[in-house]
Amino acid sequence: MQNWIILNKDLSNNIMAWSLAGMALRLLVAFGAGFLIGWERETHGRPAGLRTNILACVASALAMVISEVLFTQSAISIGSGSWHPDPARLGAGILTGIGFLGAGTILRHANLVRGITTAATLWFVTVLGLTFGSGQFLLGLTGLALALVTLHILPKLEKFIDSDWYATMSLRIKLEGLDEQELRERIQALGAVLQAMRLTYDVEKQQKTFICELKLRRRKVFEISTRAVAELTKCPGVLGVRWF
Repeated sequence: MQNWIILNKDLSNNIMAWSLAGMALRLLVAFGAGFLIGWERETHGRPAGLRTNILACVASALAMVISEVLFTQSAISIGSGSWHPDPARLGAGILTGIGFLGAGTILRHANLVRGITTAATLWFVTVLGLTFGSGQFLLGLTGLALALVTLHILPKLEKFIDSDWYATMSLRIKLEGLDEQELRERIQALGAVLQAMRLTYDVEKQQKTFICELKLRRRKVFEISTRAVAELTKCPGVLGVRWF
């Protein structure tokens, strides 16, 4: 009984330690983190920019502050019972909710997918908010520094990475024109890898259409696409070439 009285007194002191200044500091640091990351997203014209990142970071910090306050208050009110509140439960719900917001920033157009980094950034600033909201300033500042390095410095290094690029090429050809084997050989001669090919016939127009899925090196995209359109257009029976 005496131990419970001492514990109850310690918890009461912890609640008193939650001054408005301490709470405000956590929210202000979260605001600064959201501002720095949001500024980078805003300058690149991303759908989730300055205000979105600030709101996500501050809201998650606020949720963590509320969660810890409620945890401390609940721990006092329930006494020494078998049920124990979970201070991380509200934070877990915040991370689940931010997933729906991040999914809305991902857009797909043909072979190009945009917004994945923006979605990851929203998820990251939410974690930062939870970190600052729980008072882990050193850990949060370390994460913020790594995020800024990732967003500002790594893009300058990415251009030196010779990565793969995927493209689609469509050809309209007369029925008596290039066959599948000839087209494969010409594509390979251009330096691209043919991953898949679909063929459709239009008997009424006496045409066939090849849809070719290609893989090539990023640094050679412009060169190979220009050559492919120029050379294949000159082939007998080719009515049109489209690269996208």
